[in-house]
Amino acid sequence: MKRGKFITFEGCDGCGKSTQLKLLSEYLTAQNIPHIFTREPGGGKISEAIREILLSGKNMEMTDECEALLYAASRVQHLHDRVEPALSEGKLVICDRYVDSSLAYQAYARGLGEEFVSRINDYALKNYAPDVTIFIDLSPKDAFARKHGADQNDRLELAGMEFHERVYAGYKKIASAEPERVVCVDGKKSPEEIFGDVLAVLKEKNCL
Repeated sequence: MKRGKFITFEGCDGCGKSTQLKLLSEYLTAQNIPHIFTREPGGGKISEAIREILLSGKNMEMTDECEALLYAASRVQHLHDRVEPALSEGKLVICDRYVDSSLAYQAYARGLGEEFVSRINDYALKNYAPDVTIFIDLSPKDAFARKHGADQNDRLELAGMEFHERVYAGYKKIASAEPERVVCVDGKKSPEEIFGDVLAVLKEKNCL
């Protein structure tokens, strides 16, 4: 059986990923294209438990290194539980966030550096590189305005605008370094226009 394609979606908090993932799910279902949707952190029992620890506003004292390592641990379990089985069955795997989030949030915004974050994610990077990554390009200022401020129960959303500006700069750096894999989609457009761009990208990359 032909191996499935691995598609990841990235962007700042509030950029509209959830809306695009919902539209894509409806499209793939209507087209009878075998697929799964999953997310990081999360995607399975153990990974979802780690997600609760990572995002809880009660864990503000978590160190940056601990945060990065928990994301990497959740990712390895997620690949085992959800991603690899679906790819082996020839399905499209669409993932809400992946290693690029660790690079943007922990390597760049937290200041841990690319070497540290890449090293602890070596297993994922070597064995499960995305076929294409769609980056919904919307600045934190515009994104938080759209969602009417930060989620008061989300530890990362509460990190402050300067932090999220560094996240955005990190994403732009990644996209610039890997233009063949990371495709930027204008997040200021309407949801319908953005989805049209998403479909065009996936067709161009032979994922649909």
